[in-house]
Amino acid sequence: MSKKTYERPFIQQLNTGSMNKFGTRTEFGPVDRIDNVSVKGLIKEYGSPLFVISESTMRSTYKNALRAFKTRYPKIQFAWSYKTNYINAVCNVFHQEGAWAEVVSIFEYQKAIRNGVPGDKIIFNGPEKSKEDLKTAVENNSLIHIDHFDELYMLAELLEGGSKKARVAIRMNMDTGVYPMWDRFGFNYENGQAWNAINKIMSHDEMILEGLHCHIGTYMLSANAYSVAAWKLCDLVNHTKLKWNHTIKYIDLGGGFASANTLKGSYLQGADIIPSFDDYAEAITSTVLNFGFKKEDLPLIILETGRAMVDDAGYLLGSVIANKTLSDGRRATIFDFGVNILFTAFWYNHKISPAQPFSHHTEETVCYGPLCMNIDVVNDNISLPLLNQGDNVVVHRVGAYNMTQWMQFIQMRPKVVLIDLKGDVHIIRENETVDTIEAPERKPEHLTKFSL
Repeated sequence: MSKKTYERPFIQQLNTGSMNKFGTRTEFGPVDRIDNVSVKGLIKEYGSPLFVISESTMRSTYKNALRAFKTRYPKIQFAWSYKTNYINAVCNVFHQEGAWAEVVSIFEYQKAIRNGVPGDKIIFNGPEKSKEDLKTAVENNSLIHIDHFDELYMLAELLEGGSKKARVAIRMNMDTGVYPMWDRFGFNYENGQAWNAINKIMSHDEMILEGLHCHIGTYMLSANAYSVAAWKLCDLVNHTKLKWNHTIKYIDLGGGFASANTLKGSYLQGADIIPSFDDYAEAITSTVLNFGFKKEDLPLIILETGRAMVDDAGYLLGSVIANKTLSDGRRATIFDFGVNILFTAFWYNHKISPAQPFSHHTEETVCYGPLCMNIDVVNDNISLPLLNQGDNVVVHRVGAYNMTQWMQFIQMRPKVVLIDLKGDVHIIRENETVDTIEAPERKPEHLTKFSL
């Protein structure tokens, strides 16, 4: 007979009320392996906390998304959104699968160039492009998505009198029936700004209008909103053809596809309510195909989805520091990772799984990180078994935005490892040290000495 795992005594309040067919417990099992690699083995080798990326999940997700669109429409191109996760190894997985690069700053642009992405396969988005940034993009024959009139005029001035031409598109915002409407970026469709921008570009011979772009929101739960956006893009493609006899080559629907994470405040689990890649693909491609284009004039559809591509591939491994009882009687567990490296804890109720066997007893738990800040709440209400100090946990679906929006605050950022298709583990980003943090600092001579 095997020895049972010790479980500390606990007192649980019984709430009166009618039972339901689902019972009173949430049953789930431990997650002790990722891609057949031991969680505790990873922590022992690389430390805790630790980010783990699954290459097989990234590749299978990309293939699933590509299949959903390509089986419905003949001209599809994905572009990897660098701001979602710009660790080079992650970017190159998607580039190997055929994705271009979509960047929103010169920093991301330089990363794409260093990764070996050809200049003409880089889409340069974002509202902040300096004259030097635009010059770099023109010289590399990149696609420049113009965000505002000041950028348009600056680009026209840059190109004046020169021999180079710029490949451009405009970013548009529009009413798609989802509110609040994203109207901060780009030119508005409804008030005529977008059409005005198109006409200004078409009057400049040094600019080649190749596309129209929109990014209607984030974590979009309405596939129909993309249908509305696609129709309005197609409408301006058609008007440009009629007035200027110019064929716009592509429409870019941006990103915003939802991952299976559960938003805070959501009644249902994310996996139960999000549209699938097939749902998004059906809404977009049917609209374009039914708009009335001749076959030879069908635009290329570009998609910049990042979150839905990589979220499922990311895990955060961590350890229990301590347990506490709060003043209201609730149980609190403190982990060795906080919102400084799990930024999406502000948005999502992340699934957290124990990495070792446990009994069937669970408690409603508040999960805190180790930071000396009251906002360091990993999850404010989750049902977990009775975890002990030193136990390990796995946080699911953390591949998007956490490794770009994380910060060095109180704690230093941990290692990131990749599990490849063979099950081998690779360090793809080293952990920070005091030396790496202090390397950019400079100390004036008069501040080098003191006496206490």
